[in-house]
Amino acid sequence: MPSQSDPRVLAKAPTVVRATDVSKRFVIRKEKSLKERIVNFGRSQKHKDDFWALRNVSFEIKAGTTIGLVGANGSGKSTLLKVLGGIIQPNDGTVERRGRLAALLELGAGFHPDLTGRENVYLNSSILGLSRKQTDEYFQSIVDFSEIEEFIDTQVKFYSSGMYVRLAFAIAVHVDPDILLVDEVLAVGDEPFQAKCMSKIRQFQAEGRTIILVSHSAGQIEDLCDRVVVLSHGNVVFDGDAAGGLLALRESFEH
Repeated sequence: MPSQSDPRVLAKAPTVVRATDVSKRFVIRKEKSLKERIVNFGRSQKHKDDFWALRNVSFEIKAGTTIGLVGANGSGKSTLLKVLGGIIQPNDGTVERRGRLAALLELGAGFHPDLTGRENVYLNSSILGLSRKQTDEYFQSIVDFSEIEEFIDTQVKFYSSGMYVRLAFAIAVHVDPDILLVDEVLAVGDEPFQAKCMSKIRQFQAEGRTIILVSHSAGQIEDLCDRVVVLSHGNVVFDGDAAGGLLALRESFEH
């Protein structure tokens, strides 16, 4: 039986994410102090710099693939992940998505600090399109996976970073997503929990779900990804197999 990453299978698979000429600009303020900001408020543009985090990025992602986004710090990979997830909007270009998407981005994203863990489970699930009845059915499984049952009725602003990640990952993998976006957050959890997360990601791969992940771990990328996109200064410099991607990544560090 051909695998999900077999080229013959992929050729027939539907496109679930399409980025077309995506560019994202951030305005960087040059003032060092609050006083400088107040003095220069409303004045000329000379106290601001445009920083293009992404420049004309285009690619398609087929259902059932696992894509690694890699690059040096500041290359644009986390920005691209947020644009693909609809967390931030591009200045130019378009992103089209098909199916339910769950995103595990920077710590605490999507959590309301004044709500308890339980309330955040229901809030996040409703944002991702689940009914209260569906969340009721998933709730105990989410809590069991997160292993933080004794803190589930505590406000999440009192959670450690590890507890945040545990609950966020548990929610993301239980809302039946077609596409899972994962940023570096997995580096925060302890080793047994990381192993548990990896096992869940492999289960998702076996089920034919689409995974897009940002990682600094070459071993993780080689192990999990059947395709790697390398970014450098907001541009795609490589898009292909994992071995070639890691080689291109090393070369990008030298420029």
